Amino acid sequence: MDEKYDVVVVGGGSAGLSAAVALTRSRRSVLVVDAGEPRNAPAGHVHNYLARENTPPAELLALGRDELAGYGGAVVRQTVTSVSRDGGEFSVSLADGRRVRARRVLVATGLADELPDVPGLAARWGRDVLHCPYCHGWEARDQAIGVLSTGPMTVHQALMWRQLTDDVVVFRHTYQDLDEARLRARGIRVVDGIVTAVEAEDDQLTGVRLESGEFVAREALVVAPKFHTRAGFLAPLGIEPVPWEVDGVVLGTAVPSEPNGATSVPGLWMAGNVTDLHAQVVVSAAAGLTAGAAINGELVREEAEEAVRVAEEPFSHEMERAVAGRVNAGRHGVGDGVAGQQHEASPFDQSTWEERYRSRPEIWSGRPNEQLVAEASGLEPGRALDAGCGEGGDAIWLAQRGWQVTAVDFSATAIERGRAQAAKLGVAERISWVVADLAEWVPPSGADLATSHFLHVPPAARKAAFGRLADAVAPGGTLLVVGHDLTDHRVERAGFAEMVFTAEEVAGTLDSTWHPVVTELRERTAVGEDGDEVTVRDTVLVARKR
Repeated sequence: MDEKYDVVVVGGGSAGLSAAVALTRSRRSVLVVDAGEPRNAPAGHVHNYLARENTPPAELLALGRDELAGYGGAVVRQTVTSVSRDGGEFSVSLADGRRVRARRVLVATGLADELPDVPGLAARWGRDVLHCPYCHGWEARDQAIGVLSTGPMTVHQALMWRQLTDDVVVFRHTYQDLDEARLRARGIRVVDGIVTAVEAEDDQLTGVRLESGEFVAREALVVAPKFHTRAGFLAPLGIEPVPWEVDGVVLGTAVPSEPNGATSVPGLWMAGNVTDLHAQVVVSAAAGLTAGAAINGELVREEAEEAVRVAEEPFSHEMERAVAGRVNAGRHGVGDGVAGQQHEASPFDQSTWEERYRSRPEIWSGRPNEQLVAEASGLEPGRALDAGCGEGGDAIWLAQRGWQVTAVDFSATAIERGRAQAAKLGVAERISWVVADLAEWVPPSGADLATSHFLHVPPAARKAAFGRLADAVAPGGTLLVVGHDLTDHRVERAGFAEMVFTAEEVAGTLDSTWHPVVTELRERTAVGEDGDEVTVRDTVLVARKR
């Protein structure tokens, strides 16, 4: 699972899923890693979520995961053990030993509640042992409510719950400094003594037992947990939770972030309770949307800056615009596949292509090359070899039509994207993905179709690569080789004429076991850099092995 995503979201609650949906709707590749331990799991229903009132928490999350899957996002049930920064990207390690990479990381792991240590209390948490009047107050209205005093927030809590019922009792318990005058003014009684047990009958809270043995009947008990942010795995990045204070009272810990979720670590973002202890479900979802939109905006700016950088490099820009860009629908332009023997001035070696793929969410349209569609549509599906497959547009098209495909490229990132797209489209089992240098790799024999589009490398490397492709074709099989033609003025402008070939030249390297069917120049219409239609010339060889 050594895969790379635009964004890895840690935590699959309302904040994480909301961010992930926003990002996938912007066509970002997103993986949500969720440990499956939502804080509100004990609660029966979610409240104050417009149009989702009384939805069970598990149902709300299931709906969110379905929405995410509909836009192409993925959720893996696993725990993140650490997040580290490696150059310009993040490495996210999982508890099962797997690792994924990401351009950005959003942490939405929420918090854990540390409850008062009273026997029987934790078992009732989220049902009739409560904390937030906005989350559970309406359901407990007019009931006999007890408030367990453990700190300075006791009086505030008691007054909030008094809004919902006339019967509120404060148990002094371990905190003595109570504003009893204010409590009495609102008709709130104070009961002295340590609470030693929370008691229930028939799965319903009945009251509390005091150290003296006295039993006080109550239908619900209000407590004030301590809130601990789940962020220990961020230590390798230097991120440490800090105390969260309200009116000078420390309620727990949180990770500091900007209003949009940005942190002090570039590329690391926060959303939900991990950074805002007060956030209810709807607030956390809104924070996830805010952070997701901010992350996408940051990636958009980064990609624009990279485009400007490329544009300011005349030689490589001409190469990319004339040959790669939007002109080629399927995969690489110059320099496909062969890294071992590169042109001295070519910027399209293996490392350059890999960096180009990593710097952008996608390069190619995903559509198959036009000449492949023209020549392969009438063939009986069998075994195919796609050399220099890029992000897999041709390989996936073949697989969708019943071919069993071996797809090869020297860019690991391109292969990862092709594999992910094949899985999304349901043809993963029909494609074998190989990361290899075509200058050295020996393909398996027995292919019914071997195809290569725009594999432009120096002559010696080209002859060796095409020779191996021809050797891999079974008797009766087809070899399809397509390249940019030298008569295209952009080839001359880009300065890679030495790496351009003709169909006749490739046909001349084939032995007597081959019968050339087509050696011709074909024109097609494509969309240019400025959005206008341009004419592109392809040199095309179609040969059949006798």
